[in-house]
Amino acid sequence: MSALQTFTLPAAVSGTSDDRTLAGGMLEAWRRDGIFQLAVDAGDNAAMHDALAASRRFFGLSHGRKAACASDLSYSGYTASGQRSTAGKFDYPEIFTICKDLAPADPRVRQNWPCHGPVPWPDAGFRDSMSAFMAGLSRLGDRTLQLLALGLGLDAIDAFTGLTRDGWHHMRALRYPAASARNVRGMGAHTDYGMLVIGVQDAVGGMYVRPPLPGEARARNWLQGESSAGCYENEEPWHEVAPAANTVTVYPGDILQFLTGGALMATPHKVRLNTSERFALAYFHEPDFDAVLQPLNAAHGSDYIHYGTHFTTTCMRSDPNRAATRRIRAERRLAKLSRVQWAKAA
Repeated sequence: MSALQTFTLPAAVSGTSDDRTLAGGMLEAWRRDGIFQLAVDAGDNAAMHDALAASRRFFGLSHGRKAACASDLSYSGYTASGQRSTAGKFDYPEIFTICKDLAPADPRVRQNWPCHGPVPWPDAGFRDSMSAFMAGLSRLGDRTLQLLALGLGLDAIDAFTGLTRDGWHHMRALRYPAASARNVRGMGAHTDYGMLVIGVQDAVGGMYVRPPLPGEARARNWLQGESSAGCYENEEPWHEVAPAANTVTVYPGDILQFLTGGALMATPHKVRLNTSERFALAYFHEPDFDAVLQPLNAAHGSDYIHYGTHFTTTCMRSDPNRAATRRIRAERRLAKLSRVQWAKAA
């Protein structure tokens, strides 16, 4: 694959002719490649390297210390290699997931909302590094979504960012082991369940994306019975995403596919193990947990997604044996969301 197209975002998006030209180029790149790169400034670049270094330090800890960083209230915390699967096959990254960090006294934690609770940070340094990097990515995410609204010709520049105020933004730090003679599969092909994905990888590489192809169907993961897990995993074309300094990669998830009525398609991707261990960060720029989402073009129907339910059920499916999943089931915490989503959608 040739080098991904790289864009530089303005400090603010106001709808100028330059903004619209930039937005058109970004949409064209997504429709051609499924992914593009954003250049990051010196501050965000420093935060990125600090977060990757913090990730390396954490994953270098003993298994016992890492395993202790888990929660039964939320999906934040550590997941060991081989505990998650795609299309029935084990995936091999170690993961530390960082969701919204909510104190036990927070009203929704006290009311037993699923997925709500504190992040089980390993130490303050790790917390500070990850939080600082996520704050910068949040700003990049909002500007990207504002440009997307311009590029799609939507009436309001905040058509998407209006949904992401107090968004359920989260990030995964990932460590992939080196390939072995028996296994080169790191993570199976899938699309991401969220809205906008901003990714970082170290110099090792190993991520592949499948570009949009004319007439090729893409699963609507928000519908029961449809899944992108394992989608076209062994069918060409797949393009390797070569590591590039001072950039992050950006691609759409299932929520953008839903909101745009398929005008933008979620990008399938997978990971192959390389000759040495690989570190990556995947940030998800999301709607508010309690948002009820509908396609922005009414012609695409009256279907809706309650984001919190979508997030929770996806996590339960991906991590069926996790303590948080068992607690959600045992305490029937999904019923809390069912009452909320029906009331808001009525």
